[in-house]
Amino acid sequence: MVQSIVPEIIKESVVNLIQNKERADGRDLDQYREISLETGILKKAEGSARVKIGKTQIVVGTKPQIGEPFPDTPNVGVLITNSELLPMAAPNFEPGPPDERSVELARVTDRCIREGGVIDLEKLTIIPGKKVWMIFLDMHIVDYDGNLFDAAVLGSLAAIMNTKIPTTTIEDEEVVVNHEKMVPLPVKEQPLMCTLAKIGKELVVDPSLEEDDILDARISIGIRADGSICAMQKGGSVPLTREEALKAITIAQDKTKELRKSLPKA
Repeated sequence: MVQSIVPEIIKESVVNLIQNKERADGRDLDQYREISLETGILKKAEGSARVKIGKTQIVVGTKPQIGEPFPDTPNVGVLITNSELLPMAAPNFEPGPPDERSVELARVTDRCIREGGVIDLEKLTIIPGKKVWMIFLDMHIVDYDGNLFDAAVLGSLAAIMNTKIPTTTIEDEEVVVNHEKMVPLPVKEQPLMCTLAKIGKELVVDPSLEEDDILDARISIGIRADGSICAMQKGGSVPLTREEALKAITIAQDKTKELRKSLPKA
């Protein structure tokens, strides 16, 4: 009986605070937790980053590999995004194949990176229709304390910006790879994601784990540097009104400007 009462007590406490424009950790409703970002942390990856938003921590690594393009895009490089929720990150993360949360995280991050036009994939073509660079983007959730989407996109973008690939030449229709001469990935755009939770009648930025557990709705919005939307993901069981959705977009456009300050200088 206690197990069913405690969540309601916690929810009521959190909701009451937010209705009074307060949060349990002292933040304003539109305030992110402390953000830190490091790049080049994995020596065996061609690009990497570690991002922390509050206590949420994700390590991202990239690995380029030469492969064949997809038949419907013969002259375009390939981006493949994966995520792994490490069991040590949270009590309810279990070893084994990717679960729904892991799949959703990879898909949302991939969509923001791809639709945001981060990498000029056409420039990853080596032999048109035959050989292209494939970029594997792997995210490892080391510590989970709410709001994985924003951390995943920020860390992934930073890792991509940190990535270098070997130069190539073609000799007798064969690809010759020069690991002595590395060049940066062709990065075009820098989209980032801002997640807001609807709790009661309020929208709060960067929900903590406690807020994530009791939210009514969640919306994550990918924003390019010019303020345009490139991705959106809705979660939770309660719908958002048109006014709430428009307000969330305006907030996301503003807050991603703050997030962008964390990125390494080009």
